Amino acid sequence: MDEIGGGEAGGECRFGGRRDGELMASASTYLTRRRFGQLAFGSAASLGLPLREALANVETGVPLHGLSAFGELKYAEGFDHFDYANPDAPEGGTFAFSPPNWAFNQSALTFDTLNTFVLKGNAPPRMTFLYEGLMTSSLDEPDAIYGALAETVTVSEDRLQFDFMLRPEAKFSTGDAVTPEDVVFSYETLAEFGHPSIQIALRDFKSAEVVDERTAQITFDANQSYQDAIGVLSLPILPRTFFEGRSLDEPTDEIIPGSGRYTVGRYEFGRFIEYEKREDYWGEEQGFAKGLDHFQTLRIDFFRERQTALEAFKKGLVKFREEFTSKSWATEYNFPAIQSGEVVKREFPAELFPRFQCWALNQRRERFADVRVRRAINLCFDFEWTNANMFYGLYDHSQSCFENSEFMAEGAPSEAELALLEPLRGEIPEEVFGEVWTQPVSDGSGRDRDRLREALDLLQEAGYERQGGRVRDKNGQPFQLEYLVDDPGFARVYGKFVQTCQAIGIDASVRVVDAAQYTDRTNRFDFDMIGHAAGISPTPTTNGLRSLFGSETADRQGSSNYPGMASAAVDRLIENVGEVNGREDLVTAMRALDRVLRARLDWIPNIHSNAHRAAYWDIFGFDTPKPDYGWPVERLWWIDETKS
Repeated sequence: MDEIGGGEAGGECRFGGRRDGELMASASTYLTRRRFGQLAFGSAASLGLPLREALANVETGVPLHGLSAFGELKYAEGFDHFDYANPDAPEGGTFAFSPPNWAFNQSALTFDTLNTFVLKGNAPPRMTFLYEGLMTSSLDEPDAIYGALAETVTVSEDRLQFDFMLRPEAKFSTGDAVTPEDVVFSYETLAEFGHPSIQIALRDFKSAEVVDERTAQITFDANQSYQDAIGVLSLPILPRTFFEGRSLDEPTDEIIPGSGRYTVGRYEFGRFIEYEKREDYWGEEQGFAKGLDHFQTLRIDFFRERQTALEAFKKGLVKFREEFTSKSWATEYNFPAIQSGEVVKREFPAELFPRFQCWALNQRRERFADVRVRRAINLCFDFEWTNANMFYGLYDHSQSCFENSEFMAEGAPSEAELALLEPLRGEIPEEVFGEVWTQPVSDGSGRDRDRLREALDLLQEAGYERQGGRVRDKNGQPFQLEYLVDDPGFARVYGKFVQTCQAIGIDASVRVVDAAQYTDRTNRFDFDMIGHAAGISPTPTTNGLRSLFGSETADRQGSSNYPGMASAAVDRLIENVGEVNGREDLVTAMRALDRVLRARLDWIPNIHSNAHRAAYWDIFGFDTPKPDYGWPVERLWWIDETKS
């Protein structure tokens, strides 16, 4: 899921974080380190294949150095380093930055725990840098993973069992070797006590066992697709002995030792944290790690207000900042250091994976359960006016949960898509079988009367009446809509939307709360409406989809199913996704799902941008082009002494 989710959000981007200004970053999202819990998908139903027959073209019964969803790897056994890594770059220095994404229970506004693997508390972003997994992803392939702690992996014929031979040199920061017992402990403990995003990803985990002194075996039950299985083989491995007399499921001020490149240095809860590179890191010359992580120190300062964080950047206290507020990007990056060239303002291309940024109306509250109500509220958002007057023309109106990807449906369904959709006729909106839903376009006036009239008509069809200037239900109660946010910038940007809702009689408002309250309320689904953004994997998994769209997560606190959507038909489409045996079938399955999601409008697509807008003090070196499937600047850049 993104360290939101990282690069982009890597791990399950649900990674539920927050971004400045217009964007909400998900913890779900890509983890910058290893993209654990990628939101992914697939489907063999179009081929009429049973679950176990839709298998990737992967060798079984022999030790392998890497795996991918469809059996294709860019890097051969014994590769020296990833192409985007630079072994010749200088080492050292401090990288002080504002993290653009985070994962699990992490927050960019404050922190009160060093345990990032549970729902409770707020951990600092990049705590995952302390830990290695059995395998790790590359950033220039859509779905490949390579051995990290594991030297090799052997896959059973049914693709449900994985035997990992650990590297003998792999050690925790305590100096203790990483053992098969640690692997067994980690998977069993995280499956029972881990953050909900981890538990969802491990829903089909069956067992972990010690095979011998160097080998651990992980087994999944028959419901687990191969794509889903490889999506959880990058889980962090924790030291079993550390937890003797301790429990994983509570916040802590203790550092849980890891086997990763960094450890925690200086920190002060709620103010700053520094991660220090380990001198005794065991993986320095391994292909998966060589040429990455050039900075000696990674420093994150915590600011509760966006403007305060920007001022810290202007003063040079922060050296890198990705900007998510269009007004700031358009009007505030004109300070003296920009004009002198000391600070560079630049756009970098976005990654090649779907952009998910949507509104969630909480259907656990009955008034939002009718799709006509959701469509009416969407009509109150005049994107054309907002983009011109508030976003400085920097955004596009999202049509889909899978924006900017091949998974977006177009026009009428293809024959292959109909093969998936026809068995669900009567359970899905009839319009799915026609032209795909697209966003309504306004006249740009900010008060398009035709749209407002249509919104009122939809509310009336849903059983509401406009009386005395207020939209009321059959009992005469006003229709209320509270937009919950954790940054005052949202109140400014979406103020016109709220005013338009009020103009047609909806009792609409924006509630700004602090980071801790926002996390608590969203975890408990205590809201009317929120925004959520995540980076979704280019090869999605069913477990990632379930977290956003599945019935089983509708009432699971801590999941990313914020709308509370529950549809047996959508569940079946998600199951299809885990059964594909090729890219073409994956695209077909995803487009079929996209059609249904857009017609239902449980998630209301909002806005997106296809670029990173970043500013940085001109003291860094980096290689171009950037990787296509992640952009963890803190891992890829270095201090250029000729500039600094």
